[in-house]
Amino acid sequence: MSGAQYCENPPAPSSGSGNGKVEEFGGLSSYISGPADSNAAVILISNALGYEVPNLRKIADKVGAAGFHAVVPDFFHGDPYVLDQKPVYEWLKDHEPDQGFEDAKPVIEALTSKGITKIGAVGFCWGAKVVVELSKYPYIQAAVLIHPSLVSVEDIQGVKVPLSILAAEIDHTYPPELVEQFEAALNAMPDVDSFVKIFAGCSHGWSVRYKDEDEEAVKSAEEVHKDMLDWFVKYLK
Repeated sequence: MSGAQYCENPPAPSSGSGNGKVEEFGGLSSYISGPADSNAAVILISNALGYEVPNLRKIADKVGAAGFHAVVPDFFHGDPYVLDQKPVYEWLKDHEPDQGFEDAKPVIEALTSKGITKIGAVGFCWGAKVVVELSKYPYIQAAVLIHPSLVSVEDIQGVKVPLSILAAEIDHTYPPELVEQFEAALNAMPDVDSFVKIFAGCSHGWSVRYKDEDEEAVKSAEEVHKDMLDWFVKYLK
């Protein structure tokens, strides 16, 4: 898995971006957006670039504007992957998704303590593995994977909640052929509702790596964001 698969042309992080606020939540520094009194929440789990990426916070703001309490925790504890600093596989040794899974539990507990009764989670690349692990247990009620990484067919077979997979056509790590295997596994599980879509002409990471001046990239990103929101509206509202 190359660094380029995670981070090609990433937007520059900016802790001041977004309409929400940063505060400690569930023991992690987190970007919070949306109504505080909502009874439904969505946890957004970042790719390796971390929770400060401006486009990710824009997505969280969209989730919040749809009426959800959006939370973007810093699962990397201030140490996101930095392009060209080290090989991504070296960085991954200190940032296994299994630890992200454990760190997500207190975040979920904090949400339920606020009276939130329905929780969804969306994972981007690295975050998809964390979301799949959460989906194997009754921690969340709906899940979305966007250009996933580190996920196996066996992982998909263990999912217990409605799952949407939104993937890129141009993805050397997770090509359409593998995503189709995910779809076949889901189709063999009639008790788990699912939706799988491969976005033509899009590359791995497009949903958060788009540039505002690229109209086609923005259009594709907005399409995947809408599909994500539609899934959460269907299962959390």
